[in-house]
Amino acid sequence: MAIIISCNATLDAENVTVGAARADIYKPMFAGKRVALLSNHTGILPDGRHTLDLMLSEGIGVTRLLSPEHGFRGTADAGEHVAGSTDPATGLPVVSLYTGGHTALPSGALNGIDLLAIDLQDVGARFYTYHITMIKAMEGAARKGIPVVVLDRPNPLGWIVDGPVLDMALRSGVGRLPIPVIHGMTMGELALAANGEGWLDDSLHCDLTVVPCMDYTHATRYDLPVPPSPNLRTTKAIGLYPSLCLMEGTTASVGRGTDSPFTLYGHPDMEPRGFSFTPRSMPGAKQPPWLGKRCQGVDLSGISDSAALDTGFDPSFVIDAYTHMQRGSGKFFSKFFDKLAGTPDLRRMIMSGEPASKIKESWAPATTGFKKLRERYLLYPEK
Repeated sequence: MAIIISCNATLDAENVTVGAARADIYKPMFAGKRVALLSNHTGILPDGRHTLDLMLSEGIGVTRLLSPEHGFRGTADAGEHVAGSTDPATGLPVVSLYTGGHTALPSGALNGIDLLAIDLQDVGARFYTYHITMIKAMEGAARKGIPVVVLDRPNPLGWIVDGPVLDMALRSGVGRLPIPVIHGMTMGELALAANGEGWLDDSLHCDLTVVPCMDYTHATRYDLPVPPSPNLRTTKAIGLYPSLCLMEGTTASVGRGTDSPFTLYGHPDMEPRGFSFTPRSMPGAKQPPWLGKRCQGVDLSGISDSAALDTGFDPSFVIDAYTHMQRGSGKFFSKFFDKLAGTPDLRRMIMSGEPASKIKESWAPATTGFKKLRERYLLYPEK
């Protein structure tokens, strides 16, 4: 395992240099290699070019593209089947690692490849699928003896570690590693932890190099240059996402099919409280929950971006939705809720009427233990 570390501490997000922009570091590693690039629309550089464009301009032999959920251009709905294709800008083949609603590495995806490069912007939540795709790709590379180079990017919630650690009996396409809901690690750090802790399937280990960011710390407030997925369009939505995503394991809506997804929530049978919305079909939400139905709910747009980013993992929103259901509370939770939460205890405590403060106390010991493990793999200062 090789790790390249060259980073200076600063709190000025404008000075952050992402790993993909450091071609002087990784170009020599890629020389003469047939490279597969796992990336998508988030692989963007300060000058507006895609990492792929930079690699090709530097003479790097990218011969295949791999894509995660939402596709290489980031336009597919959440969970939508994404077929293999050809990148229209370069003519390179694109192999989708997200098909049939789950992440998998297709047979032959790495045939004829000498090196796998990964450049994806994660949002710091356990159920966000980009890091799961990375893990699957690392496993495939390890089986073939192909080196992996992760081009690191900041975590927009990098200073927070919060929420229950995944019960591995609930491992799924939205929970792959034994980490809290908000893990406080970058993609590069997660890759190092997965490799170092034996979290890859069959205890595989890959030849891993991380090209870190420069001038980044875990306290840096880093606004993402592009929406990481169709329904995370704003800094506020990214901050609230770890808490509101739990609603996707209920019958409630988080605003998919509106202009403000993940900054509101509601349900047709929720108690009216002066705010309502009606989901409609749109790009990125072709068939949203409660399409065309008026939902009573709560508008969180008044929360500042800073406060949203500091929310952490807060069960209060789900508690509020559950307790204000006029009808249908008995079927409010689906089996998917436990997979998102990573534990059945959260649902049970909410249904038994436990307050948010007591619920948060329940996962504190496991989160504290994870923080100690996390320290071993951090590439950047905490402050």
